[in-house]
Amino acid sequence: MNKIFILIQAFALSMLILISSCDSYLDKEPEEILDQEHVFNNEAYTFRFLSSVYSSIPLMAALNDDFTQNPYVGGSDEMEITYSGAFSNNLNSGAWGPSDIRKFWDKTVIWGHTNEGLRKASIFLENIDNVPMDSKRRDRWKGEGIFLRAYFLFILARAHGPIPLYDTPFRPDHDFTTLMRAPIDEVFEFIASECDRAAALLEPNVVAGEKGRATSIAALALKSRSLLYLASPLWNGNPMYADLKNNDGKRLVPDYDKERWKAAYEAAKKCVDQAEINGYGLYYAPDNDPMKSYEGIFLNNHNKEVLFARNIGPEVVFEGGVTPLGHGGYSTFCPTQAQVDAYQMADGSSPIKGYITAIVPDINVSSGYKETGFAAAHPKGYHPSGISNMYANREPRFYASINFSGSIWKGRPVELWYSGRDGRSKGNLDYCVTGYIQRKMADPDADISKWKARDKAYIHFRLAEIYLNYAEALNEYSGPNNEVIDYINKVRKRAGFTSGKGLLPYGTMNTEAVREAIIHERRIEFAFEAFRYFDVRRLLIAEKTESRPVTGMSINEGGALNDPAYYKRAEVEKRVFESPKHYLWPIPQEDINKSPNLVQNPRW
Repeated sequence: MNKIFILIQAFALSMLILISSCDSYLDKEPEEILDQEHVFNNEAYTFRFLSSVYSSIPLMAALNDDFTQNPYVGGSDEMEITYSGAFSNNLNSGAWGPSDIRKFWDKTVIWGHTNEGLRKASIFLENIDNVPMDSKRRDRWKGEGIFLRAYFLFILARAHGPIPLYDTPFRPDHDFTTLMRAPIDEVFEFIASECDRAAALLEPNVVAGEKGRATSIAALALKSRSLLYLASPLWNGNPMYADLKNNDGKRLVPDYDKERWKAAYEAAKKCVDQAEINGYGLYYAPDNDPMKSYEGIFLNNHNKEVLFARNIGPEVVFEGGVTPLGHGGYSTFCPTQAQVDAYQMADGSSPIKGYITAIVPDINVSSGYKETGFAAAHPKGYHPSGISNMYANREPRFYASINFSGSIWKGRPVELWYSGRDGRSKGNLDYCVTGYIQRKMADPDADISKWKARDKAYIHFRLAEIYLNYAEALNEYSGPNNEVIDYINKVRKRAGFTSGKGLLPYGTMNTEAVREAIIHERRIEFAFEAFRYFDVRRLLIAEKTESRPVTGMSINEGGALNDPAYYKRAEVEKRVFESPKHYLWPIPQEDINKSPNLVQNPRW
C-alpha cells in the first residue's frame, strides 16, 4: 500500500483558502467562510486551494529572513549573512538546538512551514476526485498535488533525515504517542515512486500563462535529486548512524548498497532524455558570451534550462541584500574568500591549491594568479582596468556571481574598502564584512529607494543539475567513462571553458579525481542556490569545510581602489561544526514532548 510521509506538526485547523500573491492570474471571488465540502465541490475554489499548496514552497530568495526557509546559503562556507537576525548565524556559531529552532508565525522555519504544505497537499489529494470537472484537467491537478507533496517530503528529509510515515492527513484526534520515524531509504524511495506517479499524470511543458506549475520533467528532476541523496555517503551505509533506531529497534539508516548509485544515474538519465526531447536545454545568451549566458539563467524567467521555479514577484528584500551601500542597499549577502578562491582561472587552472593557515593561501603559481599589483581591463569588458590582480583572468562565472572592489555595478565601480562609497565607514549595522557581495541573481535595474525590482522566478530545479547528478552517480557506479566526462564538460563549456585545463580529459582520471571535479563544479555552478550546504553534508565532508574560519579582505583598511592595505586577507568569523551532530537538524523538542516514540537525531 502506498503511504505518504507526514510530519507530526500537522496544522489541523489550517486555512482551507490561502491565495498566493504570485497567483495573480486567478479570478477573485467574494470572501466567504468555506468548509472543505464546499471547496471541493467547486472547480474554481479547488484551483485556489491548489494555488495555496504552491504557496508553501519555500521562498528561498531573501536569505536573511525566517519566512524564506533558507538559512542554508548563509549556513555554508560560501557566504556570510551580516544581518544579525539571520538564523544562519545560529547554525554557524552552534547556538541552536531542539528547543531553539527559529520560528516565524509560530511555526518552526523548516519543520512547521513545510509540514503545513504537506497537510494542504494531502487534503487536496484526498478530495480532488470529488470535484466536478474535466477528467483530463483533474488528472493534471492531481499530478501537481502528488509532486508538491513529494517535494515537501524531500525538503523535510534533506534537513531532518528520517521522518514519520502516515497514509492520511492527521486529524485533530490523532494519537501522537504512536508516532515513529520511517527509515530514510523508505522515505526517499517513496518520494521517487510518487514522482513516477506524478510524471505519468503531468505534461512535459506548461503553457505561457501557467509558468511555475509542475510538469512531468519537474517530477523526474525531483526523483533524480532524491535518489542521488539516498545513494550518497550520508545515508548509504553511514556508520555514524548505525545506532539511529526507533524505540522498537528498527534501524533508520540502511547498510551500503552500490545499486543505489545505479538507481540514481538511471533516474537522472531518464530526466535528461525526457527534458531534451521536450525542448529543454542549457541556457545560452544570444551572442553565446559565457558570462551573459550564466547571468541570464537567473534573469530570464522560465528559460529553457528551468525545470521548475516558483514565481516570487519583485523580491526587494533580496535585492537590498545584494545591493551595495552606496546604491541604497544593505550589502548583507557576502560571499566568503574561500568561495572566491574556488573560482578557477580562465584556462581552468585553480588559483589556490589549499591553505597553509586559515588566512594564508597556498598559491598555485603556475596558474598566473597573483595577490599583488593591478590589472588591465578585461578584453570582453568583464571588468575595468585598475582592479586587483586577485580578480583578473578568472572564469566568466566569477564575474557573473561576485561583486568585488572595482567591479562595475549600476554604472560605477564598487568601492568596498573602508572609506569607499560602499565601504564600512558608510554603514551602520549593515555593511559588507568580507569585501564581496553576491552579484548572481541580482537585478541590475532594481531601485531599492523606490522598492522596485523586476518579477523573479526562483529556480528550484534546472537541467545543469541533472547533468551533474547523472555524472556523479554514473562515476560512483561505473567509474569515469566517457559519458561521465561528457556531461561534466557540457556544463563547463557553457561556462566558457573550451579546451586544455578547462575541460576534463578522457581516460586519464580515476573515480576519486572525477569525484573531486564534480564537487568543485557543483560548488561553482550552483553557488548561492542552496546546494553547497547539502552537498558537503551528503558527501560527509562538512566537518572539514564548515569548521574553517571565514575570511575576506581587510574591510577596515584602505582609502582607494589601489590601496594595498585593503587587499590583505583577514579573519571574519570563526565557525563551529560538530560531527555527527550538525549533519542533521534536530526534531523540535516540542514535538518530541508530544510524541515520546519520536527519537531524536544523534547528539541533540
